Amino acid sequence: MSGVNNGTISLIEQNKTSPSVASLKRLLDTVSISLGEFFDDEGLEKEKHFFRASELPEFGSGDVLFRQIGTNVAGRQLQILHERYLPRADTGETMLSHAGEEGGIVLNGKIEVTVGDEIEVLCAGDAYYFDSNIPHRFRNPGDEECEIISVCTPPTF
Repeated sequence: MSGVNNGTISLIEQNKTSPSVASLKRLLDTVSISLGEFFDDEGLEKEKHFFRASELPEFGSGDVLFRQIGTNVAGRQLQILHERYLPRADTGETMLSHAGEEGGIVLNGKIEVTVGDEIEVLCAGDAYYFDSNIPHRFRNPGDEECEIISVCTPPTF
């Protein structure tokens, strides 16, 4: 989404390289955080327990949209997302893979989830849970929006 390649992002995450200011800005723009907010330690929410809908900025690319809970919580070890996949939306042909675990429950619509060589279409009320190291992908095969609440640990963004 940021235009920064996955290899560079991986090196940044592993603290093996530091991003240029331009790359950092592109990365932060995808999650609606300014450079000032990123470097403002005072702005970290250390003890916030409740979040209003207006505090969950929406980000994403095209037809896949996310709202993240607790984006600025210091030491966050869990990522909670409200995900929306518009009709025919797809996370892309390239499978996703990252350290950790993730799971979710479908609230509305249908989602096709690929984990390794397994493909399953899940409907409202169905759920998934897997090791995120296994290549995976999400696709809305339907004509209506799909809505999911998901969790991932450790946070990937």
